[in-house]
Amino acid sequence: MSVIIDYYLSLNSPWTYMGSGPFAEIARRYGATVNVKPCKFGPIFEQTGGLPLPKRSPQRRAYRLVELKRWREVRGIPINLEPKYFPSDDLAAVRLVIAAKLQGKDAHLLSLEFGRAIWEREESLADAAVMSAAAQRAGLDAAALRAGGPPDGELDALYEQFTQDALKAGVFGAPSYVLPSGEIFWGQDRLELLERALKMVA
Repeated sequence: MSVIIDYYLSLNSPWTYMGSGPFAEIARRYGATVNVKPCKFGPIFEQTGGLPLPKRSPQRRAYRLVELKRWREVRGIPINLEPKYFPSDDLAAVRLVIAAKLQGKDAHLLSLEFGRAIWEREESLADAAVMSAAAQRAGLDAAALRAGGPPDGELDALYEQFTQDALKAGVFGAPSYVLPSGEIFWGQDRLELLERALKMVA
């Protein structure tokens, strides 16, 4: 039976984007199913002791850039360390990811392409043309996804539900990968440990 990995993510997170491709490959390798759950990490930070980037100390903000540069080289992903449209207004993009998930489309790949728009292409997710192009790169049609999905209110309710699911699961940061056992792997730098765990249950 396929292992289901709950994937709690933020489209604005460089760490989510950086780990997205490697995570997809690990899931394929072990026949795991990825359950994509975009979340609101502002409320999650508030309840778990985290701080949004602007409120972190100068030392932490500086070290974050050092780590982004290191991992950019390790992963071979040419991200911009300080992209033009970060943070991006991602609500419409989140709705599209959830709509894709509900329709059985590759919501994971779509989320990856939205991350690419911000972190590689210097684009804003608030731009409908950017979202359409990102969907096209993922082999999807943005207009068809919206037309085939529920109204915004239902999509927003699911966005809130996924946020509550994250809190109940003990998630406090993005990305987080949660196994059926409840074991959490926080951060793309824990993907090797996630793979190790999958080897044990495969």
